[in-house]
Amino acid sequence: MKAPFHYVARFLLRLSKDEALFVRRGFRGNNPAARERLEAIGRTFIGGYNLALDEEHPGRFPSRFKAIDLEDQGFAYEGAAMAFAVLDCLAPDHNQRLTMLLNGPGAAHAYMVHVGAGWAMARLPWLAGRLKSQFDPLLRWLALDGYGFHQGYFEYFKYVDGLYEIPRLSGYARRAFDQGLGRSLWFVEGADCSQIAMRILSFPTFRRGDIWSGVGLACAYAGGVNRSELEALRELGGCGFQPHLAQGAAFAAKARQRAGNPSPQTDLACEILCGITADHSARVTDEAMEGLPNTGDEEVPPFETWRTRIRTRFSRSCVIT
Repeated sequence: MKAPFHYVARFLLRLSKDEALFVRRGFRGNNPAARERLEAIGRTFIGGYNLALDEEHPGRFPSRFKAIDLEDQGFAYEGAAMAFAVLDCLAPDHNQRLTMLLNGPGAAHAYMVHVGAGWAMARLPWLAGRLKSQFDPLLRWLALDGYGFHQGYFEYFKYVDGLYEIPRLSGYARRAFDQGLGRSLWFVEGADCSQIAMRILSFPTFRRGDIWSGVGLACAYAGGVNRSELEALRELGGCGFQPHLAQGAAFAAKARQRAGNPSPQTDLACEILCGITADHSARVTDEAMEGLPNTGDEEVPPFETWRTRIRTRFSRSCVIT
């Protein structure tokens, strides 16, 4: 039997699928196919979020995801993670729903679950401390990535157009935020590669690498563009930022490999941005994880050491022509 709080939460916290519409968000981009794809992703995320609100226990809802294409189930788990994290912040029962998700049906989607939890942190920043103990020690920075994506997606006029930075974040948290902000550019600019590149140029130089990394992850995981557009994106990044693009694409490949939901778009993006297959790109992330230090300082945590190793691997294949 559901608690009274759960009944109230179902109605007060639900999201309309119209929130994913470009016209509602004011997003840019002139590619109808890309817009359709990115709007569909948004609707899948919201669907997963609302389904999770309908269920009191994280272990019972996955069967309701069967109608979702396997390729897109990660977005549904991302939405579900946001819902369970919001409930963890607000519910009086102190149940760790996010932990139950990560230890249960969401284990294979751990990357997306952490990102989804970041959405809850953005919505309820004053209560975000209740979630931190539930994060994986290495992947916890993906929650800050999710935070950055949320702010870019819903308040792009401030964080993208206005180049606003979160004042309460410091150290590496700011960089993780920018990685998510870069992912949001893929949506805000409607996967328009030239416009994305111009937008990144408006940011300070020290922020651009992390933003490009987010773009690489988004284009490889979400897709929406063809080979020629991905080749243009690689050229726009140049050798200076091509390793960042490749690192993001490799993360997307690993996330899909771990979840068992491969995508032709991820295969294509890795071929072009990494110069190798998606499976090989995923193996690069595994190899780069070997022997990671258990601790790091505020500026270079193990997560960044991992990312740096991946970039180094792909920087060797970048040749100026």
